[in-house]
Amino acid sequence: MPENKLQAIKYADGQLQLLDQRLLPYETVYLDVPDPKAAWQQIKDMVVRGAPAIGVTGALALAVHLISGGRGKQYASVQACLDDVASTMDYLVTSRPTAVNLADSAVKLKAVAAEAAAQQGATAETVTAAVVAAAEATLEQDIAANKAIGAAGAAALLSAVAARGKANARPGGKVTVLTHCNTGSLATAGYGTALGVVRALHEQGRLERCYACETRPYNQGARLTAFELVHDGLPATLLVDSAAAALMAQGKVDAVVVGADRVVANGDTANKIGTFSHAVAAAAHGIPFFVAAPTTTLDAGLATGEEIEIEQRPAEEITHFKGQRVVVEGIDVWNPCFDVTPGRLVEGIITEEGLVPRDSGSGSHKVAAFMAARQQAQAANGTAVPRPTSSVSALDAAGVVAFLAGRPQLAKHVGPAGSEGSWDVKEVGDGNINFVYIVTGPSGGVCVKQALPYVRCVGEGWPLSCDRARIEAEALALEHKLCPQHTPQVYLYEPASSVIVMQLLGPPHVILRHAIVQGGTCPHVGRHTGEFLAATLFSTSLLAMDSRSFRQMQVRFTNPDLCALTEQVIFADPYAQAAINRWTAPQLDEAAAGLRADTEAKAAISVLKRKFCCSADALIHGDLHTGSIMVTADSSVMIDPEFAFVGPIAFDPAKIIAELLIPYFAADGHEAAQGAGSRAGQRVWLLQCIIDVWETFSSRFLELWSAKVAADGGAAAGDLSPGALLGAAADNGPAALASCQQAFVAGLWADVLGFAGAFIIRRLVGIAHTADMDSIADADVRAACELRALRFGRHLLVQGAATYKGVRELTAAAAAARQVDGLPADTAAEAPAAAALGVQ
Repeated sequence: MPENKLQAIKYADGQLQLLDQRLLPYETVYLDVPDPKAAWQQIKDMVVRGAPAIGVTGALALAVHLISGGRGKQYASVQACLDDVASTMDYLVTSRPTAVNLADSAVKLKAVAAEAAAQQGATAETVTAAVVAAAEATLEQDIAANKAIGAAGAAALLSAVAARGKANARPGGKVTVLTHCNTGSLATAGYGTALGVVRALHEQGRLERCYACETRPYNQGARLTAFELVHDGLPATLLVDSAAAALMAQGKVDAVVVGADRVVANGDTANKIGTFSHAVAAAAHGIPFFVAAPTTTLDAGLATGEEIEIEQRPAEEITHFKGQRVVVEGIDVWNPCFDVTPGRLVEGIITEEGLVPRDSGSGSHKVAAFMAARQQAQAANGTAVPRPTSSVSALDAAGVVAFLAGRPQLAKHVGPAGSEGSWDVKEVGDGNINFVYIVTGPSGGVCVKQALPYVRCVGEGWPLSCDRARIEAEALALEHKLCPQHTPQVYLYEPASSVIVMQLLGPPHVILRHAIVQGGTCPHVGRHTGEFLAATLFSTSLLAMDSRSFRQMQVRFTNPDLCALTEQVIFADPYAQAAINRWTAPQLDEAAAGLRADTEAKAAISVLKRKFCCSADALIHGDLHTGSIMVTADSSVMIDPEFAFVGPIAFDPAKIIAELLIPYFAADGHEAAQGAGSRAGQRVWLLQCIIDVWETFSSRFLELWSAKVAADGGAAAGDLSPGALLGAAADNGPAALASCQQAFVAGLWADVLGFAGAFIIRRLVGIAHTADMDSIADADVRAACELRALRFGRHLLVQGAATYKGVRELTAAAAAARQVDGLPADTAAEAPAAAALGVQ
């Protein structure tokens, strides 16, 4: 290992030296370690400290002992060598019993010795050589593990901060991190565990500041961590342990990361005294708390933290300063070296193999399962299991019940304490992204939604940030405030498990798409959807907001992963050779190929993608389709805004219009099986629903706009529509307002038509289809319906803005497009020739 003053352990061919960390930061002195007895004393006296460094020191002390004794020649037999290896390591373990890494080194080196002894022709010399090689390897192995921990931890911390809506709260997306004790190069063979995470963030340009707690009574944070941070040039601030909660209360801490001396099966973690206090404070302030430790620190043999032996340190560490007593005689002293932080307070346990999975129901961590999977994979093929980047693990029915039962404010919506055995849990997810559970019991029920770190319909091969759960929860809360009659109430968002618990929309509510597929109609849903769109889109636009608040909202709802997903599956894949595309084959092969070669369509979709990426108009729902609306005979509720971000207003109304046009074209396919004319009434309703959506939305939007400009003499108007220009007292203000509104709606409608065409196309030749078409059993009949819809979608994409000036022209064109294949009109109003409307 290269020479540097932060090298806690020096070793070369049987010569071991330890940096005396008791003298830092004033002196840099290395002490020789000639034998295990010296190693034991120096570990005990904290010349070397930090569980990883202690584990490496114990292994290397054994190597020194074996080499100095004669490299195996000192033993009369192989058994004598085995006995000495075992007794030496057992002795060293007694120096610091809480630090599990030293015990882990003992177990592994004993196993190496036993394996070497079992080889044919084994001698004391060959056994010694094998043990020495394994002991010496621990130095570089620890450094490699620490760098892997740093990389995994940086990703986990950034994701957790994003999940709390703070991804861009600081310039450059940087974060502030608080740490405790010393977990850097001085506590390990190099780089560090928790401090390695801090280093990795700094290397990525994402660290704004590291706050280091002094760590009483031995001051490892003040003496050692501060020394490392200054040495490496990291932005850092030192504080007393008891100031950490106050610092959090001021919003200056984004995440906490600490090391560990032992992590047991449920995630309970023994670490330097004071760690537990930081975890409690972090939980109180909604700050993610992480533990960073190599797998050698994981001890699945202990069930809970209650089984961890806690070392007591000398009273003099508290009563004396520089050898002088500073405390009155006669006072008793309690000086534990460690405390135990419950696993439920730990958001993630970061190892060199990734994050330990967490049980979202109980909050405990699956350390035993993690270690077992790792060992099985290594035994099977000599490689480690893939490294998980998130500790979020999927809830099952039992996990959902445990999650709710452990939170009385949620459980009361389902049933009283003790009734959990009667609760019913059903997974009802209708989308492609998340998991949704309906939980019912004696008192009612709730809806539980969980976001896992991947796309549900694809699996772990398509990773996705869990921050979408935070965005959805906050979007729902804002939408409920703006339009409570059409939005469910959120009861809880839990960042650590990416779970949202919300109001249950039980029977007679059904998903609108399901009702449509069954042939049903919902007379009020178009008007309700228009009301929702007007209330939410106007109120979150610059027509209603000041620019400062608007920009803050943009930061809060930055949604890069799901925006990127939208950009791929809507604006790119359907027009390219994408492996995830699918369509009814071979019937639509020619149409799909034609789309991939369609110059006009590619040009049009590129313009729309630019608008999607660059037009920050309002907080849009982002995925408002018939699968995200719950309906009854007289109510409609909008759900699932996980795609929400500040984007183009036209996107939302366009999506629901497209999702109503698709079943309009699919109705003929269902009618083929159910009888001629059986869906005629539904087709009429679908077209009327489209009219209701747009006319309600546009008229109500303009009403809200006019009212905002008129309120308080124009003082309440948003920055994009100032009263000084457009208010009643302004010169020609009312006329100017009317002109602005007319231009705004005209431009919006043109974009709606293009986006609607794009949405129709992606549902027919992209990855995610709908049951409207897919439930038509006869492939030829289905393909005929899809082809009509596809042609109309392409027409809207390329020519819609130049062709249709109003929604009633659009619905007439849809009716005409359906008649291209000679299908009968449902009403006299649907008779205009398709050719005249350019939908051939």
